[in-house]
Amino acid sequence: MRGLGVKAARVAIVVALFAIWEMLSRAGIVNPRLLPSASDTLATLGDLLQRASVRKDLAVTATEVVTAFALAVPVGALIGFLIAENRYFADVAKPLLFFAFSIPKSIFLPMFILVFGVGFSQKVGFGFFSTIFIVIMSTTTAVESVKVEHLTVARSYGATPMQTAFRVYLPSMLPVLLEALRISMIFNLTGVILAEMYASRDGIGHQIATWGENFQMKQLLAGVVMIAAIAIAFNELVRWVETRCSHWRT
Repeated sequence: MRGLGVKAARVAIVVALFAIWEMLSRAGIVNPRLLPSASDTLATLGDLLQRASVRKDLAVTATEVVTAFALAVPVGALIGFLIAENRYFADVAKPLLFFAFSIPKSIFLPMFILVFGVGFSQKVGFGFFSTIFIVIMSTTTAVESVKVEHLTVARSYGATPMQTAFRVYLPSMLPVLLEALRISMIFNLTGVILAEMYASRDGIGHQIATWGENFQMKQLLAGVVMIAAIAIAFNELVRWVETRCSHWRT
C-alpha cells in the first residue's frame, strides 16, 4: 500500500511539472516561441516519430550506442578485474584512473574528430572513451566487494577457477555490476549524443543540434523529451533486473 502511494506521488510530481510547463507557456509568462507548451511539444514528438528520417536517425544513434557499450563493458571489466586482483597493478593504475576520471571527457572530442574523421568510428570511439573509465572503476569496486571468507571456503573445498568465478565472484559482483551498467549507459549515451551534436551528418543528436540552430523550438524540445524517455526506459529496465537479482546480495 505504501509502495503504491510512493508511485502515485512520483506520477503526481511529473504531471505537476508538465502542468507548470504548460501554464508558463500558455499564460505568456515565458515567451511561447522560446518555450512552446508541453502539449504542443508532445504533439510534435508524435509527428516526429512518424517521420522515416527521424526513425533512421534513432536507429543510427542506437547502433552507435550499442556498439560503444558492447566494446567498453568487456574491455573495462577485464581491466578492472586485473586491477582488483593484482596489488602492484592496482597501486600503479588506480591513481592514474582517478586522474583520468576527473578530466572532462568533452575536451578530447576534437582529437577524436581529427583521428577518426566525422563518422561512425568517431562517435563510437568517443562513446567508448566516455564509458570505459566508469566501467573500470565499478568493476574494481565490485571485485573488491567479494568477501575473502567466501573465496577461502571455495578454495578450501577445491573449487576450480571456473567454479570460483561463476559461483562466488559473479553472484557477489552482479548487483554492483548491474548498477555500474546502468550508470555506464548514461555516460555512453551522453558521449554519443555529444559527439553527434558536435560533428556528425546523422543521428538524433545531429538532428537536435540542427533544430536548435534553426530555432525550431518545438522539434528541439520534442527531441530532448525523446532522448530523456529512452534513457529513463533503459534505466528502469536495468533497475528491474537489479531488483530481480537483489537476493544475491545476501
